[in-house]
Order: sequence, then C-alpha cells, then structure tokens
Amino acid sequence: MKKLTFFALLTTLFLTACQESIDEKATREAKVYTQKNCPAMLAGNTTIDSLAFEPSTRTFHYYYTLSGVADTVIPSMHDSMRETLLHALKNTTSMKDYKDEGFNFAYTYRSQKHPETIIFDVTFTKEDY
Repeated sequence: MKKLTFFALLTTLFLTACQESIDEKATREAKVYTQKNCPAMLAGNTTIDSLAFEPSTRTFHYYYTLSGVADTVIPSMHDSMRETLLHALKNTTSMKDYKDEGFNFAYTYRSQKHPETIIFDVTFTKEDY
C-alpha cells in the first residue's frame, strides 16, 4: 500500500511540475534567448542586447543599441521605425501564442555613443497588432 501511495504522489508531483504557465514559459524563453543570442549584431548598425519578459505587465521587452550613422536617428524617422516594427510583429509567427494571450511587446533603442540616451522607444499592445 505504501508503494502505491508513493507512486501516486510521485506521479502527481511529476505531472504538476511539468505544467508551465504561459508567463513562466515567456520568462524562461526570454532568458534562454538572451543567453544564447545576445549580444548579436543584426542589420549593419543594430545590436540586440537582450530580451526580457516583464511579468507585471506581460511585456516582452527587446533592448537594442544603435551605432554609426544609425546612432543619430532623427525624430522624423520614428513613425517609419514604428511601422516597420509593427509590421514585423504582426508577421512573426513565433510569438503567436503570446499575441493570442494579449501580451505587450516593447522595443528600446539606445545610443552606443551615449548609452544613457534612448533614441527610440515603443510599446505595442494587443490593440496594435
């Protein structure tokens, strides 16, 4: 009888431990992505520094650094940057589960010359995508 009870308890613990909430999954995936891929040079003058998940707001937050000529992005380019990022988000199938859950997606671009300077910052909510 003790063996049966122990087996039942072990099975219950095993099945419970395998259940991961979508927020836990997001936290884990952001951490793994950052550890495996960051920093990484993307297009010419853009480096992805990290990806974080902010559970309190259910936001995936991408952090980038701009260098060279991109380091001087002018405000008149913000609308086209926003539209480019939104278009990419809408067409990204890898984030489908998170979009279906209404997660937010934030993008912050900092200056390489002046790291304290945010060149561009935008957050998309489910109403956007």
